[in-house]
Amino acid sequence: MAISRATKTPATRLSRWWAEVGWKYPLALLVFFYAASPLVYVVSASLAQRGTLAGTARLFASISPNNYENLNNTAFWSWVVNTLIIGGSTAFGAVLMGAAAAYAFSRFRFRGRRTSLTSLLIIQMFPQTVAFVAVFLLLISLGRVTPLLGINSTVALICVYLGGALGANTFLMFGFFNSIPKEIDESAKIDGATHAQIFWKIIMPLVTPVLAVVGLLAFIGVFGDFILARIILTSEHNWTLAVGMYQWVSAELSANWGLFAAGAVVASLPVLVLFLALQKYIVGGLTAGSVKG
Repeated sequence: MAISRATKTPATRLSRWWAEVGWKYPLALLVFFYAASPLVYVVSASLAQRGTLAGTARLFASISPNNYENLNNTAFWSWVVNTLIIGGSTAFGAVLMGAAAAYAFSRFRFRGRRTSLTSLLIIQMFPQTVAFVAVFLLLISLGRVTPLLGINSTVALICVYLGGALGANTFLMFGFFNSIPKEIDESAKIDGATHAQIFWKIIMPLVTPVLAVVGLLAFIGVFGDFILARIILTSEHNWTLAVGMYQWVSAELSANWGLFAAGAVVASLPVLVLFLALQKYIVGGLTAGSVKG
């Protein structure tokens, strides 16, 4: 009987391991292949000697830095600077506005509070691009009075992005602010702290993870936006990466996909660096530790 049990043990262990853990490995490989194959194809296209993807039989058939060198002959780096300025300003403004609104809704009780929260929830269900006609007409009218807020102005584009970012960010932060005990605020008030001191010196450090998430999402959203940026920014030197790079492939007969792929690879680096820099804040839960202290 003991020999029989010993004989069945390896097979039983293997089947149990496969049922609990083993099946995850082929599934992970399948997901990795599905996610990585487009990235590998883009890198291969960016290194191809020809500026087209037609006739490509295999990956990395030819390797040449020509596409990356040709980026210097375009306004690509100007578009990179414009995108970073617009994205960084929008992310900073979205974090600041969302945190201030979420703190007010979470900590204060005032007339119209529930109605305002419901309105924000409803408004965020509609994408900002739905109102692009109204935004265009509004900016034309504002431009006649203040050119800084008119068409072809990066400041105007930032203001448009900030106007659409308030609803979703406020609701996301509101739930996080509610998870912080109000006893922290009351203790600070007893020690003589003002609402501004409580907000900047106590609450804001505790909500760092959600600030990082909101800032990252706002930056990525601006980085990949095309419709609003194309409508508002009309001159080439003000274009963002999404608008500028689209011009390289918009013409069917003269599309330069190799240059476009090289630009896409370089353009992905700021987002990757930002994500890696904010990863510890996104993953970490600072609130639980601070409450215990």
